[in-house]
Amino acid sequence: MTDSYPPARGNRLDPWFDSYAERAHGMRASEIRALFAVASRPEVVSLAGGMPNINSLPLDFLADLSARIMREQGPTALQYGSGQGEIAMREQIVEVMRYDGIHAHPDDVVITTGSQQALDLVTEIFVNPGDVIVAEAPSYVGALGVFRAYQADVVHVPLDNDGLVPAALDETLTRLRAAGRPVKFLYTVPNYHNPAGVTLAEERRPQIVEICRRHHVLILEDNPYGLLGFDSDPLPALKSYDADQTIYLGSFSKMFGPGYRIGWAAAPHAVREKLVLASEAAILCPTKWGQMVVTAYLQEYDWYTQVKEFRGEYKVRGEAMMAALAEYLPECTWTVPSGGFYTWVTLPDGLDAKAMLPRAVTNLVAYVSGTAFYYDGQGADHMRLSFCYPTPENIREGVRRLSTVIHEELELVDMFGTRPRELRAPGVESPRPDQV
Repeated sequence: MTDSYPPARGNRLDPWFDSYAERAHGMRASEIRALFAVASRPEVVSLAGGMPNINSLPLDFLADLSARIMREQGPTALQYGSGQGEIAMREQIVEVMRYDGIHAHPDDVVITTGSQQALDLVTEIFVNPGDVIVAEAPSYVGALGVFRAYQADVVHVPLDNDGLVPAALDETLTRLRAAGRPVKFLYTVPNYHNPAGVTLAEERRPQIVEICRRHHVLILEDNPYGLLGFDSDPLPALKSYDADQTIYLGSFSKMFGPGYRIGWAAAPHAVREKLVLASEAAILCPTKWGQMVVTAYLQEYDWYTQVKEFRGEYKVRGEAMMAALAEYLPECTWTVPSGGFYTWVTLPDGLDAKAMLPRAVTNLVAYVSGTAFYYDGQGADHMRLSFCYPTPENIREGVRRLSTVIHEELELVDMFGTRPRELRAPGVESPRPDQV
């Protein structure tokens, strides 16, 4: 009697290993997600995750609003909706984008499950395996994960304290074109950059658009933090300089609540059509319930005053982070953000942020190693510190704990004579005393 079972395939740990698509083998766990289980422990001060501090949201108002929508429009709210997103939601998004200087039409907007899905959809419709994407160095870890999943080749361009360097971008695009490697798009986070904390200077914005126009390179502008400047309204979006050159990604996750998972892409007409088709193939339609609640919130509540309250809270936390770094870690350098959630810390020579992380967790503090934010393994001499969620007191205590770990590591370097490494990101400077 012959055995009816199929022959053994793959390997002992995963019998389906040989069945996966090639792109699945390139998937990696996010270094940030891997930290969540540890960082969520109450005794650990987490300077790792970029969770918005939503405690000041009008929860009673939102509860009443949600209850009213369910009572009055429940059958509609719980039904399937448009693959592009509800027209009322898209109309409200057009009004939100006016703060960035964007004059769009609701037909230009595609609602997505957070801006992360928008990133995925854009990459899906533009990128074949081996295609080149240009991105800042460092760059958002979630975008790099998407690009890796679609087997893109990411080429980094440096940042400095004024954001993406136009001359470096021009040189990179020229070099790639000469090598016969066309670039599918430039991915950039121009405002309060994740992870670097810097903002693209206003005078550089039209330069970046002009360079990409000249090289016929699409711009993918990711702007989740644009309304969260500590003391000012947003600078004009790149899309405001050339709507047809740019796909703009936005999200309510940082300015409102990530639990609703409402993001969007504002794209040129032909691109928008393909985004809708790709989204329908993936999810049929975005959450109608979430869209109706967020739309009603924007229509009925003074949401911009609420955003200003968030700004004030993040400013206090950012100042607490700057003061703690100056007090406890003068050996390091760091960026000084004017909004958003993050600062980018450069470690002294000889230290490795990724190797040091287990010791930090043992010391009850968490951060994200700079290696998470590069496609090619750079960044071990950097760490991203987030100040958006912890209280100012916890920020100070977290930096104090972190300083203990760094000082112990420096003593080991001095004791064993580890050869110094010079791996700093070009142009990210130490803050002046008057900036701290």
